[in-house]
This record gives sequence, structure tokens and C-alpha cells, in this order.
Amino acid sequence: MTAYKSGDPTTLNRLYGRAKGKPLRAGQQDLVDNLLPQIAVPVEGDITADRLFGYDRPLHFEIGFGGGEHMAGRADMLPDHGFIGAEPFVNGVAQALVHLSGDHGAHPPLGNVRIHHGDALEILRRIPDGTLSFAYLLHPDPWPKARHAKRRMMNDGPVDLIAAKMKPGGEFRFGTDHPVYLAHALMVMRRHRHQFEWLAQDAKDFLVRPGGWPETRYEAKARVQGHEVWYFRYRRI
Repeated sequence: MTAYKSGDPTTLNRLYGRAKGKPLRAGQQDLVDNLLPQIAVPVEGDITADRLFGYDRPLHFEIGFGGGEHMAGRADMLPDHGFIGAEPFVNGVAQALVHLSGDHGAHPPLGNVRIHHGDALEILRRIPDGTLSFAYLLHPDPWPKARHAKRRMMNDGPVDLIAAKMKPGGEFRFGTDHPVYLAHALMVMRRHRHQFEWLAQDAKDFLVRPGGWPETRYEAKARVQGHEVWYFRYRRI
């Protein structure tokens, strides 16, 4: 019976999983102390491209960016777009800051990203409806046990919220290497066909990483472990 209790991340009102892992290196801690306050999402008020970046531009939001590889890669590809990333795991935030600061001189710093160290849903609720051009949910924690299914971000409440915040024609991208989460996500998205159109014509469209989709560390790890990886693109109707 536990698996069928009502609720999803929009109603549970708490974060699950780790907030911190191994101690940060000195350079990472310096970035958390000094760079993060400069690029953090404001703690109150509406979140718009104009407020974050000084003028209107296409706005992207990544839910749980892990180590920030995908977010930084997309921001580098699209310098005239604005990116918001939310991540509760401080070690992931620290690694993302390394990428945004230029990867120790490997490339120029990226100025078109803002970060929230905390719950993605807090930020998503503050984005005005019909604002986002892209939303990303890549390799989220699968919570594979049935009794934990309500903790999965791919659930009706979060999908409704994402749909509300997206512009018509905007794109929601989802990726996973976990077969249980895959089956669950497909079931959920079938219930949202009035909001999203699945942009797949044949199997290669979800078995091969599309162009403009940088690899995350979790995807790379999954491949090393021999896991299949699935990629999904949905257009907001």
C-alpha cells in the first residue's frame, strides 16, 4: 500500500537524497564562497531573463544539473541565451562553478548562467507561466523502489508545472539510463499528450544522443557500466 500513497515532489515539500558528499577542495570552496553569490538566483520575486541577465532572451532551466557539464556545454553553445540551473548537492554546485569559471583557464568564463543551490521546484514556481524555451531533466535519481515512486521528479505534478512554465513550441528534454524510471516516465508522459508532443519518429531518435545535447558525467558513467541510455525530446503544444 505504501507505493500508492498520494503525492509527488510538488506536494511532498521536501528534498530527498544527499546535500553534501566529500569535503570540497580549496579552489571549489573559494568558488562557492565568492562566485556563487554573484550568480545566484535572487531569493525572492519573479525569475525572468530580463531580471537575471539585463534583457529578454530565450530562457533555459535545468532541474538537478549534477556536475554542470550539460548546463555549461549548452551555455557555451548558446551565448545569447540565458540558463538557470538548480541543484541541492553542494559538490555538484562546486563542480558546476568550476566549469562556469572557465575550467582553470581552459576557456573564458560563462556569464549567461545563474544557479540556485537548492530545490528546483522553488525556482520553477517563481518563473512566470509561458516563459521557458527549454527545460531539462537529465539522469534524475531513479528512486527505483515502488514505495519511493512519488519522489521521482517525472510525475504528474512536476510535469504540469513544467508545462505551465514553457512557451508553446518550447522543448522539454529528459534522459535516463534506468529501465524502471524509463517505464515510469513513459507512463507519465502518455498522460500529458495534451501538453507535450513526443519528437520521435523511430528508435534512433531516443537511442542516440541528439546533436546539441552535451554528455553528463552520469551518462558517461552509465555507459562505462554497460547501461543503455535513452533520450527524449518533447515539444510544448
